[in-house]
Amino acid sequence: MMYIRQRKEVKTTEVVDDLPAQEENGKLENKLPSGCTNGRFWKILSFTVGGTTALGIGLLTSVYLATLHENDLWFSNIKEVEREISFRTECGLYYSYYKQMLQAPTVMQGFYGLIYDNKTESMKTINLLQRMNIYQEVFLSILYRALPIQKYLEPVYFYIYTLFGLQAVYVTALYITSWLLSGTWLSGLLAAFWYITNRIDTTRVEFTIPLRENWALPFFAIQIAAITYFLRPNLQSLSERLTLLAIFISTFLFSLTWQFNQFMMLMQALVLFILDSLDMLPAVKATWLYGIQISGLLLVCILQFFNSMILGSLIISFNLSVIIVRKLQKNLKTGNFLNRIRKLLLHLFIVFCLTLFLNNIIKKILNLKSDEHIFKFLKAKFGFGATRDFDANLYLCEEAFGLLPFNTFARLSDTLLFYAYIFVLSITVIAALVVAFHNLSDSTIQQSMGKMGKCTVDLKPETAYNLIHTILFGFLALSTMRMKYLWTSHMCVFASFGLCSREIWELLLKLVHLYNPKRICIMRYSVPILILLYLCYKFWPGMMDELSELREFYDPDTVELMNWINSNTPRKAVFAGSMQLLAGVKLCTGRTLTNHPHYEDSSLRERTKAIYQIYAKRSPEEVHALLKSFGTDYVILEDSICYERRHRRGCRLRDLLDIANGHVSMSHYATGLCKREWDFNDGWPRRE
Repeated sequence: MMYIRQRKEVKTTEVVDDLPAQEENGKLENKLPSGCTNGRFWKILSFTVGGTTALGIGLLTSVYLATLHENDLWFSNIKEVEREISFRTECGLYYSYYKQMLQAPTVMQGFYGLIYDNKTESMKTINLLQRMNIYQEVFLSILYRALPIQKYLEPVYFYIYTLFGLQAVYVTALYITSWLLSGTWLSGLLAAFWYITNRIDTTRVEFTIPLRENWALPFFAIQIAAITYFLRPNLQSLSERLTLLAIFISTFLFSLTWQFNQFMMLMQALVLFILDSLDMLPAVKATWLYGIQISGLLLVCILQFFNSMILGSLIISFNLSVIIVRKLQKNLKTGNFLNRIRKLLLHLFIVFCLTLFLNNIIKKILNLKSDEHIFKFLKAKFGFGATRDFDANLYLCEEAFGLLPFNTFARLSDTLLFYAYIFVLSITVIAALVVAFHNLSDSTIQQSMGKMGKCTVDLKPETAYNLIHTILFGFLALSTMRMKYLWTSHMCVFASFGLCSREIWELLLKLVHLYNPKRICIMRYSVPILILLYLCYKFWPGMMDELSELREFYDPDTVELMNWINSNTPRKAVFAGSMQLLAGVKLCTGRTLTNHPHYEDSSLRERTKAIYQIYAKRSPEEVHALLKSFGTDYVILEDSICYERRHRRGCRLRDLLDIANGHVSMSHYATGLCKREWDFNDGWPRRE
């Protein structure tokens, strides 16, 4: 157990079309109205100020989070073993490979040690670069060796400063996305302020530094910003190519650094599919993005020594199905309204069936079972039958994989973010529905509307993309709390864009019959400025208090355990225990493990369940035989598991094992008849 101890928008003159002949013959620049020159000057000035502000706010966020981490743990003063223990659960496992690479005599030997690793799983040699997303640790260790900084910067600081530096990239990318959508950098500033003031719900980097999402989300934010720019109409050829390159690189880096990349990319592909089907996105650009997703994932697959989990992912099957069906199903976007709806439904059905068919074929060919626990968990989570499966129930009992707590919305409302988000979301959803209906209407309706005047409701492709993106990721966050960081950060972008958007205010003022160009200008600048002032007034004192609060890392029991292991056990000793604690054993002592927290392998899940029988209703002989089958020399038993108390019935580790082993019926816990659950009169001593 870890304890904490106190210690003014500028108007430009319109350029006329009927310029005199001499202006066209070489004197155009001199004869342009002065407002054009002023407009260009203000545009350059605005870009300079906005860009500088973006970089500045990103760096300030990075420093702020690094300072909170230092103040909370007194990281600069505690011992090395305490620093390593502070990297909890899987964070410690990932950091151990960075440490392993640095301790290797040469880079090649370190690389070889990762490819042929026999210490992460006892009696087994595994390729860590294939199994896990740890190329970032490899790259960082090589960079640390190459740079002349060893005398000035400890390896752990080089590691954590890189992660905090990526937070600067993350905030800057969010800022730029909001700026691109709204047309004013004030929107980006508001998005960054909301990100910082809602820090509890937008990031957890300061206490889970090596977590994969902290590496991946900055690249994901860059990708979203690049896609937002790419979807703009009338891009020049060079700009389009450079943007596609940026999308590819960011997609590749995002996929390389996080094992859950395939699920995020699937959501993104669904966004593109919905917009393409509703004719709200150029089909050619959608095809480019599908191709980039596939090529990025395949490149990662090659680097991960042909990781079968990537090849058998739904995103690969889905994107291939969309491309194939589009080629086969011609004239999808022609005909009257009912015909287009029928074609669209048929299109959805064919894509869905082909996706499942391809995915099943690929999994059978590859004999892939690595992700089956996820589908078992989803099936049980959404009420498609109870299960005795240990892995599925283990996920169901974790709060991080539960529904988003209701108090999250109270915190988001306190900064006005949630109110602004709902306001902008409502207006853009209405606009999207109108545009979608208009696009699906037949040509005669569109012609009649054209005679009466153009449709006043419009939705740009980049706005439509970010709208569907935020809706789908919102549903994901509501269903799985761990994924809220994808949604809340984009919520900051989307809400700030809407408050600074000319189109949003124009639509709203027209609906209430108060439309006036001056009113639009006033609203899109005054509202965000007032919110910024409110945020500074309400949260600045609290942030200063937070920065002045000094604490210290304090976990003497775990420190004593790690020191004892280092002093009293052979270097080749094999340790069994909980996944979370064994990650720390691997990092602090370098001993061999029986199991670990990276749960994306079917054989490892079976191994973990077998090791956990030490807490189940099994005979000593059975448990001993299981432990010896994995070469175990030492077993670490934890009081926190033996005397575990849970608010949810049947969610203690030993309860899950009893259910999986068939030692108790599932209804025993579901009906609340398990006396062990509430009064602890089953022979286990009470521990407060």
